[in-house]
Amino acid sequence: MAEDDFTLTTFYTSWQAYQDRLQAAVAPLTAEQLALRAAPGLRSIGENVAHIIGCRVGWFTETLGEDASADVAEVRWDEPGGPALSAAELVRGLDLSWQLMADCLARWSPADMQQTFPDDWDGEQVQLSRAWIVWHVLEHDLHHGGEVSLTLGMYGLGADFTS
Repeated sequence: MAEDDFTLTTFYTSWQAYQDRLQAAVAPLTAEQLALRAAPGLRSIGENVAHIIGCRVGWFTETLGEDASADVAEVRWDEPGGPALSAAELVRGLDLSWQLMADCLARWSPADMQQTFPDDWDGEQVQLSRAWIVWHVLEHDLHHGGEVSLTLGMYGLGADFTS
């Protein structure tokens, strides 16, 4: 195995372990627990998880043009004011969005990772590499997953899946 393959595999394996711990932390939560917030004006646990899923789906389908199953592509995961999703729906969304990403990562070559895609940032057209987008989705998962972990801890639900 080439060094580049080992590095990508290492990151991918660790990201999957994080994904698995996030799913395990969310699965037993009640609707009331999913509605908990670290502070007024911040996303609830359920909203953060839906936001993670929405980010994954948006970047991979809208920006990168990947096909997703109707189960994942047709749900408005991160719609402001949308209906609250159950723990089972969120776990399924995490699983489906993870599978979408895993299938892509398994298929893409190092050359594919360098391909760029247009995006609009505050009215400015930019070109983003597939590698940058994957990194962005990873760091987004970690950021908002940390918020979920913090909020769970604040309420004594103690699922520290970030370590």
